[in-house]
Amino acid sequence: MLPSPLPKLLHRNRRWLWLLLGALTLLLSLTFPGIAQVPLATQTVKAPVVVDGVELFQIGRSGNLTAVERAEIINEALRQEVRSAEPTDIRVERDDKLTIIRSEASNRNLITVTDGDVTTGINPLSQATLWRSDIEAALRRGQLERSPAYFRQAAIFSAVVLVVAIAFHLGLRFLGKWLSHRLSDWLGDPDALFHPRERSARLFLQLALLGIQIGLWSAVAFYVTDLFPEMRGLRYSLLNFLNTPIVGLGEGNYSALQLLLLLALTVGLWFAVSAVTRLFRFYILSRTGAELRIQDVIAILTQYTLAFLGLIVLLQIWGLDVSSLAIIASVLGVGIGFGIQNITNNFISGLIITLERPIQVGDFVKVAELMGTVERIGARSTEIRTLDQVTIIVPNSRFLETEVVNWSHGDPVSRIRIPVGIAYDSDTNRVQAALLEAARSHPDVLVRPAPEVWFQGLGDSALNFELMVWTGEPKKQFRVKSDLYYRIETSLRRYGITVPFPQRDLHLRSPHLEEFVALWRQLPAANAKNSPQLSNGDTDKPTLSLIGSATNTAEASERSATIAPAELLTDEKIQAIATAIQGSAGVEVSDRWYRQNLYPACFIGSEAVAWLVQTQNCTREEAIHLGQILLDQGIIQHVSDDYPFRDGYVFYRFQSKQDEM
Repeated sequence: MLPSPLPKLLHRNRRWLWLLLGALTLLLSLTFPGIAQVPLATQTVKAPVVVDGVELFQIGRSGNLTAVERAEIINEALRQEVRSAEPTDIRVERDDKLTIIRSEASNRNLITVTDGDVTTGINPLSQATLWRSDIEAALRRGQLERSPAYFRQAAIFSAVVLVVAIAFHLGLRFLGKWLSHRLSDWLGDPDALFHPRERSARLFLQLALLGIQIGLWSAVAFYVTDLFPEMRGLRYSLLNFLNTPIVGLGEGNYSALQLLLLLALTVGLWFAVSAVTRLFRFYILSRTGAELRIQDVIAILTQYTLAFLGLIVLLQIWGLDVSSLAIIASVLGVGIGFGIQNITNNFISGLIITLERPIQVGDFVKVAELMGTVERIGARSTEIRTLDQVTIIVPNSRFLETEVVNWSHGDPVSRIRIPVGIAYDSDTNRVQAALLEAARSHPDVLVRPAPEVWFQGLGDSALNFELMVWTGEPKKQFRVKSDLYYRIETSLRRYGITVPFPQRDLHLRSPHLEEFVALWRQLPAANAKNSPQLSNGDTDKPTLSLIGSATNTAEASERSATIAPAELLTDEKIQAIATAIQGSAGVEVSDRWYRQNLYPACFIGSEAVAWLVQTQNCTREEAIHLGQILLDQGIIQHVSDDYPFRDGYVFYRFQSKQDEM
């Protein structure tokens, strides 16, 4: 593996890179002669006649048919002829001053030769005779290539070529590894003369091997597709599509292949400019003595400037009128400007940070809620490593738009404030001595400037002091502050100084509180002893009874006269309730629909609870309990499952109704 990031990237994406570069190289190598910039009008004067991807000749327009339309008709007729099993028999005939090339086997006219098809000095009959020979040879070749014997032979040749290509490809890989080891032996030694060129040599070796492999597979693809007529035809159609002009700029028309070639040249220009920029930085900028950030800014500006100028020159050499792109460039510039304004803002902010240097690599800074050490300042963002060792990516614009605290800017010495609260009965002189002793004992606290103790004021429950110390390493301020608190606590204990708890006075104001206390004191002990309310077990002291307990007791007694607990209900009482609830004055029993399902002869649980509350003079909780008793004894049941009795929209049915159903 190569130490530089580019070879690593090439290795990780080698498969896709081979496919992309192989396709591009194949397209460029196979059709480079057809890349000439021909105006659209010139290209449409003549159209090719093609058989199985082989171009025979070109024809012009005739009457209302354009050259392209005539060529499509002729090519379709030739495709039918070449797929026919009949022997090829092509003849030239003249009829009413027309020269016709026709097939006797299929009795089909193939081409009508006009004066616009012939070249200078040749009559239509002579031209037709020449074309007849070309057509007959192409048709015989096509019929031969479609025979089973030829197909087997072509498949064998293709397999042999693929095996040889795979072996050659593997050989190149082993050769690359061997050469890489040899380069390590030759250039890996730091004392070697060409050791600084090791990375460049490895990169050149990788690119050379990659180019050979791409050329190998391009040749294999061309050879294999040339063996089979159908594949040869598809290859011709693809290349013809790529060579067809699709974009018109100025006075020229450009095909997809030309645009791909322009893109390849642009990418090559970018790599060339990058190489020149690295050389400029290594041989010139590094010897000026400027800081690394200044060198980075100059190198980036130089690279983008050279790339822009090189692109303009490339477009001019290509034959593209740059002025014709002015309107398109302006529209794209506005659109891109809105889309990348934040990126541009961050990029310019990075330049300002580099030039003004409000922050530098290694500074301990705070931006909004982020606090940490600056690890790297890039063109668009800055990396900050927090005290938790987490790297945060911050856009450069935030350093110019918000307040930035830089403890390392200029003089890194900074002050730490430590507030301390002391009890009111403490001696302030002893407090000052204890705090200064704790501060001076810490190794990270500077002797000059000396630590100080300031009396900040009289608080609600403490005397407020503030210990101020100085440190030369701002990034350690939190650890220093924690250590000082430990030392301060120890020093205060040694001096006998206490830290107070918060003190608060609670004032209660209630107009009925005094009356309630007086009433409680007047209650006799006998009432407290007989009361079932809140007894603390002490019979000598009266206990506090709940207000309104007599009323509650009366209500409970009245209720118990109608409905008793479950264990006190007799079978006669339960049977009487069951008879009443099923009677004419009981709950409503009817057929009910729910979610498109019919439940016949049932009643609703909430209606039964309401009936029990009204007729039995009980609470809803007691009514639910009574309904559960009826459910347990089988008097009522749920319509679909064994559910408990509930106070809700739940369907229940009497057992007597269930037996009737």
